Amino acid sequence: MSNVIAVVGSINADLMIHVVRHPLPGETLHGSGGEILPGGKGANQAAAAALLGGDVHMVGAVGDDPNAQAATSILREAGVNLDHVHIHPGPTGLAVVVVDERGENNIIVIGGANESVTAPAVDAVADVVSSAAVVVLQGEIPRSGIERAAGLSTGRLVVNLAPVVEVDHAVVLTANPLVVNEHEAALVLELLGRTVEMSDRSIKGEERAMVKELLRAGAASVVLTMGADGALVGEGADIESVPAPKVRAVDTTGAGDAFVGALAMKLAQGESVIAAAAFAARVGAFACTRSGAQPSYPSLDDELPRVE
Repeated sequence: MSNVIAVVGSINADLMIHVVRHPLPGETLHGSGGEILPGGKGANQAAAAALLGGDVHMVGAVGDDPNAQAATSILREAGVNLDHVHIHPGPTGLAVVVVDERGENNIIVIGGANESVTAPAVDAVADVVSSAAVVVLQGEIPRSGIERAAGLSTGRLVVNLAPVVEVDHAVVLTANPLVVNEHEAALVLELLGRTVEMSDRSIKGEERAMVKELLRAGAASVVLTMGADGALVGEGADIESVPAPKVRAVDTTGAGDAFVGALAMKLAQGESVIAAAAFAARVGAFACTRSGAQPSYPSLDDELPRVE
């Protein structure tokens, strides 16, 4: 399976709620929305890669509830292979996504069927994972599933450790690349027992230092995403900046996943990490201009924004 991307990860139904501003503790606000849309970091990344022409196989689980159909609807439309998504008794994973008028979001995730994607579940589809050109992992399935998938991978391993969960250090250090935002980078360094001196106790402005420290720790390559500020790509002794196009953000939900999916798609095609990240930054920016996660992702027919 020369160009196959195997995404081992979460599949959720996203309950979308729109508010003028996020509520304070104990406060009740009126909202709008209430749609159930497909989501989950694994499914988002799989959909993003497939919509751009990637040959994607999804490994994960949904429940036996009505949300399962909604959670996989765009994966089906995008042509993702779902033969390795099993049905687990109980609810499908659920994310409650609250978006304010500036496009900023708060998200609460309930694991549901995703909690069944453990090492035995991954072992059951070992041939798919071990033969894939690129294996993509996140932090929304159990630790044992993440570690087993990383161990089975013989191709390129892309680890987006989001959320940051306790995993064997080998998962982080064999990632090529490790994809994290600035907050996740600080937590991964803590996981590895390493620190970066913060000038004002803030990670803002310390992104390059964190990439350098992750490389020192042994990471093969690192992509640190910074939203509208683009990304930093560290490989060997080099750290390069990748700018992002300037767009008017409508909803940032899932934009980071669009970036990872696009990155994986280009890596499967043989592109370098820096070239793949430059393309992914344009895809992530496009996703910010539409509402929702997967519904906001571009297809091959869409024109991506360019860096001015």
